[in-house]
Amino acid sequence: MHRLFLLRHAKSGWAAPGMTDFERPLTASGISDAEALGRHMRDSGLLPDLVLCSTARRARETLDRVLSVFGEMTPRIIHDEELYNSDAARYVEIIRQAPENAALLVVGHNPVMEDLAFALPRGGNADAMRLASSGFPTCGLAVLGFENPLSELKPGTGSLEAFLRPERV
Repeated sequence: MHRLFLLRHAKSGWAAPGMTDFERPLTASGISDAEALGRHMRDSGLLPDLVLCSTARRARETLDRVLSVFGEMTPRIIHDEELYNSDAARYVEIIRQAPENAALLVVGHNPVMEDLAFALPRGGNADAMRLASSGFPTCGLAVLGFENPLSELKPGTGSLEAFLRPERV
């Protein structure tokens, strides 16, 4: 079984004067949510082997806060600027081209995270499907399972195993 974790960056502040959207930092609640999610991932064994992360500041800070509570477990990290401003089709290409692994975490942005969470699974856990249907919040995490390697990723081939929302971790 191959796993794909789709993580939308945590809550960020608005851009201050002279700051670009790309440079927006996490808020205090975003930092807290990311650390809580990291603890839940660690305690539940939802640990990635590899991470693909947008180069936007809020995505990098989210990843840093999630990993800060993992302890000794440190996955390989690849920062990819294309994850900042691409569509779902490009995300799928990037995931397919990633080095082979059993568990891949992608840290990115909406609406792509939500698009992928609905397009990739053919079904899944009823509670997860219900939670996902109400939108993909900041610091939300979709956990998808696939029989085939992620290099063969196609819409409708996975299963939504879990959907974590910050208020429920």
